[in-house]
Amino acid sequence: MGKQDGTSRHVTRPGVDDSTATILHVDMDAFFASVELLDHPELVGRPVIVGHRSARSIVTAATYEARKFGVNSALPMAIALRRCPDAIVLEPHFDRYQHFSSMVMEIFDEVTPLVERLGIDEAFLDVAGARTVFGSPLRVAELIRSRVRAETGLVCSVGAASTKFVAKLASGLSKPDGLLVVPADETVELLHPLPISKLWGVGGKTEEVLRGRGLHTIGDVARASRETLVRAVGEAGADRLHDLSWGIDPRRVHTRAEEKSVGHEMTFETDITDPSVIRTELLRMSNMVAVRLRKAGLVGRTVVLKLRFGDFTTITRSKTIGEPTDLGRRIYEEVREVYEALGKQDAPIRLVGVRAEQLQETATTQFGLWDESEGWREAEDVMDAASAKFGRGAVKPARLLGHNGYERPRMGQRD
Repeated sequence: MGKQDGTSRHVTRPGVDDSTATILHVDMDAFFASVELLDHPELVGRPVIVGHRSARSIVTAATYEARKFGVNSALPMAIALRRCPDAIVLEPHFDRYQHFSSMVMEIFDEVTPLVERLGIDEAFLDVAGARTVFGSPLRVAELIRSRVRAETGLVCSVGAASTKFVAKLASGLSKPDGLLVVPADETVELLHPLPISKLWGVGGKTEEVLRGRGLHTIGDVARASRETLVRAVGEAGADRLHDLSWGIDPRRVHTRAEEKSVGHEMTFETDITDPSVIRTELLRMSNMVAVRLRKAGLVGRTVVLKLRFGDFTTITRSKTIGEPTDLGRRIYEEVREVYEALGKQDAPIRLVGVRAEQLQETATTQFGLWDESEGWREAEDVMDAASAKFGRGAVKPARLLGHNGYERPRMGQRD
């Protein structure tokens, strides 16, 4: 929501009180273009446009260097090249964007279960409950930024505030590669000098109407009479703009619709005929499923194995277990048993997947008095803590050491 070329950049000051800024908005900077530059480091710092170089194509994305010339997404390519004739045009690769998006979203999921995804490159996070593990909201934001850079090579900007609207505004103001914390008691001070275009939902036509009534800043909207706002934008619009102009936004961070299942899949670059490779992959994905279950406070009663063979024939087999679980080792033991019972260990396999179904909340689950998996639970709790602090995969089962899995672009597919 800041200037698209990053020239009106705000960043947080040292010693800011972040205690009320528990909602984060994380936005990847020039995401598509930045992903392309991972393969073209020699172009970093130069104006780059992502899109097809043809008369009728439009701009998919642009680096900040190109944006300074007025090049933005959805602009016709012909106009973009007239504005910035020295720009380098790169073809888009949407499979890579999805791959890196999944990596980034997994980092968010490891920090808090309260993640509201907004498309492929941004999300809201409620980090109020993460304080005991990671520290203050500022510390969480810094951790996310450092992990995204270290694990993907990409850069994100983060806004932290007490409301979703102000958090999103703050991330835009801090771009590129910035972090802006807005304490609740400083919200109005930040908002009122800003132009009305910064109000969420104020597009070109609404801005024109408001300016026609002498309302040029958010402070002008805040001080305007309700009658003036109603005449400009109607009853509902007037109430919404008035609330936003005073930083009032009651919306909370909502996760996606209730999950019916949690699963992971892997498509191999070449068909696999070695059963030991399949078993190793089943173990890795079982642990990934278990981590997601624990993050969401869920357990699963049914495990599902999915296999796609070299001839593209696909089968799924499920098994319902006696007690629901969120342990990777238990999921692996059950799904491995299903795999071995198929008797197809010699068949070439193209894809393998593991899924947990019949989900229920951990808090409502009654476990047996004597937990035979207590040792595994302690071990997986240690892995969770280490991954949260040092990054995904910091601690893993010995059998998975040296196994990179999702670190290889274009191989992994996450549901």
